Amino acid sequence: MSTRQEGAQQGAASPLVTSRADLVGWIAAGEKPKDAWRIGTEHEKFVFYTETLDPVPYAGPRGIRSLMEHLMMRYDWEPIMEGENIIALKRPDGEAGGTISLEPGGQFELSGAPVATLHETADETQSHLNEVLDVGEDLGIGFLGVGFSPKWTLDETPRMPKERYKVMTRYMPTVGKRGLDMMYRTATIQTNLDFASEGDMVKKLRVSLALQPIATALFASSPFTEGRLNGMKSLRSEVWRETDPNRTGMLPFVFEDGMGYERYVDYALDVPMYFVYRKGRYIDVAGASFRDFLNGRLAALPGELPTMDDWSDHLTTLFPEVRLKRFLEMRGADGGRWTRICALSAFWVGLLYDETALDAAWDMVKSWSAAERQALREAVPRAALAAPFRDLTVQELALDALRISRFGLRNRRKINQRSQDETIYLAPLERLAATGRTVADELIERFQGPWRGCIDHVFEEFAF
Repeated sequence: MSTRQEGAQQGAASPLVTSRADLVGWIAAGEKPKDAWRIGTEHEKFVFYTETLDPVPYAGPRGIRSLMEHLMMRYDWEPIMEGENIIALKRPDGEAGGTISLEPGGQFELSGAPVATLHETADETQSHLNEVLDVGEDLGIGFLGVGFSPKWTLDETPRMPKERYKVMTRYMPTVGKRGLDMMYRTATIQTNLDFASEGDMVKKLRVSLALQPIATALFASSPFTEGRLNGMKSLRSEVWRETDPNRTGMLPFVFEDGMGYERYVDYALDVPMYFVYRKGRYIDVAGASFRDFLNGRLAALPGELPTMDDWSDHLTTLFPEVRLKRFLEMRGADGGRWTRICALSAFWVGLLYDETALDAAWDMVKSWSAAERQALREAVPRAALAAPFRDLTVQELALDALRISRFGLRNRRKINQRSQDETIYLAPLERLAATGRTVADELIERFQGPWRGCIDHVFEEFAF
């Protein structure tokens, strides 16, 4: 989740929002020509003590804060503070490397810098993992790449000292059954991609929403809860279905006539707010309307108008399967290790960043009805690649999508120093789809076989 920084605009006050048109314009300002399109990759990891397999709390000589302090000392990261707490790390001004932030339960996240090629994504990811594994080894800390915390109860899971999480923790149980599980016990990989125009945004949003369940199936890796099988292959994805219906889901309106920036703004205006950030503090306004805020009628700040930073903050609290800000965020994948982190970005770059591939992907999904898209979304958390669709299976859909993605990556002709193009990062998904066996299937097989029902083995065999 996003980390707010004071002075993000170098001391300039964020401009006031005076009309709905300002909100539309803020999103439209994200348009970029194709040669400026970039790839942003985010990935979360569960953090545990290697000798006990317990989760790592924030405080203490070997806690999350200590982990961040060691990264600062050894690798020149700089702190982002909230009061006296380090809540994130950033690179020094002018240096690439993205941002390290904390999810509510201590999940350790890299929000990567925007890069031009998947080869850069791979290098950035490997560099980050080298750093955290180096520091983690000295502290007796390990990092696990799956989609849902496989062993710890919600009560055992630590709480990170970020004010926005306190607001969300209070509000989540009032709007859904699994919101706290989403916050504290899930981990994901996410890819952020650009668009050239309103029409390009709409086409990419439609394709990526329709195919997001296919990504969920391909990346399914969360069949455990509290040391036992949970009957799902992507419990992370199922949890999202029971989090908050006002701000999650497949956004059927995106496929209707008239879809564009204005329609998305109208949707976002009606999603209840969580908070407003003022003078370093988060003011709890959970359930209030941004539409009322826009009209100066927010009860907590009577007569005050929102700023563009408030709008940006609000958009980060919307959690559909694909999220629109000044770029598109692909949000359907369980957490995983290095090859899968790179593979998610490869999957979506291949589909969305080549015009011929995007046309083929749209041809693949344009006849799907809203009911079919929703049924697909509901089926894949349990069945993954075995889920049915019309007279096919998701495995067959995945193979088709991967063929289109491979074509798109080849067309990009981004070659590394070994004369390899970006299709090398897609290969793990192609092998998986060919067999129909997800990581979740492998985990279930090991749990029922050589692990003999002992979940502890996952922390060794599936750690980074």
